[in-house]
Amino acid sequence: MLPPAAVLTHHTAAMLYGFGVVPTDTLHITLPAGTTLPQRRGIAAHGAVLPFADVRDVLGLRCLGPARCAVDLARQLGRLDALAVLDAALRVGACTPDDLADEVARHDGLRGVRQARELVRLADPRARCRQESHLRLILHDGLLPAPEPQLVVLDGRGRVRCRIDLGYAEERVGVVYDGDSRLDQPRHNWLETRGWRLLYFNDDDLYGEPDELVQTVRAALYHPR
Repeated sequence: MLPPAAVLTHHTAAMLYGFGVVPTDTLHITLPAGTTLPQRRGIAAHGAVLPFADVRDVLGLRCLGPARCAVDLARQLGRLDALAVLDAALRVGACTPDDLADEVARHDGLRGVRQARELVRLADPRARCRQESHLRLILHDGLLPAPEPQLVVLDGRGRVRCRIDLGYAEERVGVVYDGDSRLDQPRHNWLETRGWRLLYFNDDDLYGEPDELVQTVRAALYHPR
């Protein structure tokens, strides 16, 4: 039984809103400042540092508003997952860019707000999964030009032939997260014969060798074969 003043927040509320891209088995709740926080296994109780300005009913459960949850997570998570949460909040329509910008302004002076403010500006609803968000931020932090998420490539008749996770249209370089091999071989061959160079990266690259990943993309952009 939760305290009457508790509301669902952080990962738990994000999951209910549809942007819970960072998995957890812990139930996250927040209580008003000054309230004694319960210490129970499987529950993370947070003391509110801001008033409950937006509380919503989601499936009969009281949750802090989606923008508040997204920005709280963006302040507290590591950079990669923080951006993934913001991207997902936009993608599912739980928040608009203005919602996030307005909310992050309310957090001025709080721990992690500098990170949240930066990542709110980078958030993009076109990221299709958590790893695509991570990949985009790795390229950004590597000081590479911003690629276009879900870059559309047309055929000779102006029809959509395929989409590339992250693309540089002018350089004809595509950057693909290869977790599920969504680009099949015929499409890969079609792009290659039209001058595209596709670079595939998996979890080992993203989380084990991010610097090498950046160098590979940089070489493709600035030293074409």
